[in-house]
Amino acid sequence: MMTKMRQNEETLRWVRRYVAPVLVGWMLAAASLSAQVYPTPTEAKKVPLPTSVCAPCIEAHMEFLASDALRGRGSGTADELVAATYIAAQLHAYGLTPAGDKGTYIQKVTIVKRGFSAPPELRVGDGNKASVWLHGKDMQVRMLSDAAFAGPLQKLDAAAEPALVHPGAVVFVTGDNTKVRHARFGFVAKGAFAVLYEGMDDKVEGLPQVMPRPEGTALEKGHFNLIRLGAATATALQALPDGTLLTFGGTLKPEEHSSTWNAVGMIPGGDPALNLDAILLSAHLDHLGVGEPVKGDAIYNGADDDASGTTAVLELARVLGAGPRPKRTIIFALFGSEESGGLGSDYFASHPPLPLQNIAMNLNFEMIGRPDPKYKPDELWLTGWERSNLGPTLAVHGAKLVADARPEQEFFARSDNYGLAKKGIVAHTVSSFGLHADYHQPSDDLAKIDFDHMTRAIASMVEPLQWLANADFAPAWNPGGKP
Repeated sequence: MMTKMRQNEETLRWVRRYVAPVLVGWMLAAASLSAQVYPTPTEAKKVPLPTSVCAPCIEAHMEFLASDALRGRGSGTADELVAATYIAAQLHAYGLTPAGDKGTYIQKVTIVKRGFSAPPELRVGDGNKASVWLHGKDMQVRMLSDAAFAGPLQKLDAAAEPALVHPGAVVFVTGDNTKVRHARFGFVAKGAFAVLYEGMDDKVEGLPQVMPRPEGTALEKGHFNLIRLGAATATALQALPDGTLLTFGGTLKPEEHSSTWNAVGMIPGGDPALNLDAILLSAHLDHLGVGEPVKGDAIYNGADDDASGTTAVLELARVLGAGPRPKRTIIFALFGSEESGGLGSDYFASHPPLPLQNIAMNLNFEMIGRPDPKYKPDELWLTGWERSNLGPTLAVHGAKLVADARPEQEFFARSDNYGLAKKGIVAHTVSSFGLHADYHQPSDDLAKIDFDHMTRAIASMVEPLQWLANADFAPAWNPGGKP
């Protein structure tokens, strides 16, 4: 009896905390109350929000998605599936058309994994005089998109412009360690086949894995192979001339299979002339799961990264779904396994609910839960602002979007928009990430979320998106902007 009573009390607690606020928000929105704001504890001194935005709904989504109960929504885990199922239920409640598998809101993705059965090697030079460096002894494989690769050596300082990269080169980066970490992304984005840098761990455990890939999809986003070198190895490489052939490979184990999940719904457009020029609004629903404890906390909740983006897409789905039918089709996609290499978005790009050529644009939402100190409190920045006409046009129509002030971070190539952009879709990420120290740490939790900022960020996108969904505006890449 006591056990059952405790279970009932726990159920009521969850209903009050998560379900009730969402239902209250829907009721308020449906009633079109004359008040200009849904009250929250911090709103009294703020400018009123649009009545369409439901602050309790936003808080409730965040409290569930970033809770310890979801154990950090680890990529490809049962916890990620719980998150995807929750999101699918919300899309259903909002009246969206299912756009997943077999009339559901869920896309199940089969993931292929390959590992090495023996330490892989990096051959330096060719013929009988080639040197052979082994993983775990001379080098350490940090990340692999390819089980094997070969290319000419190119030595670059970390401060060098990424445009100096020779496409297909194996780049050896030298210089300040912090700059090296940042430079890797820029060099890869400009076509480096692999990036090598000094910094091998004292003890290397286990054999490397090739980055998992959705079954039946091709490598679309370019190559991303990172290898750390021991001190002696780095010195030897530094002495070699540019153009020296570097070849990587090894013996692989048989394939292993696992799953990840997307949640997808859409609002079909009502104008035959525009409804195939669809708008895609997206975010990633996964995070890092349970990992190495930091100060006794092993759950990487991912409140900012990216429960905040997921919540933004959910709230925009609710608001846009409750309004008049738009002229354009709007797709809402929450991707799994972004943290494992953008696997959910890769699969979506190969299995879209509409032909890919009928998706005109993508706005991806990543880390909007805290304001960026480089900007005004109500501003969001857009990755790749200068690449297309989409961001500036939305800004003209009221979106508080500005250019990314940290282009050296290559954020355009570091989120789910990138694979879609490589397919030709005008795709950018909306963010307010200020390089805070909680990134990819257990401390990225609800206590750090600025709900007033986050709610206003979502509200600021409503009217510009309503305009976009009913306009004949054609997004286009600027010259040289398409990746």
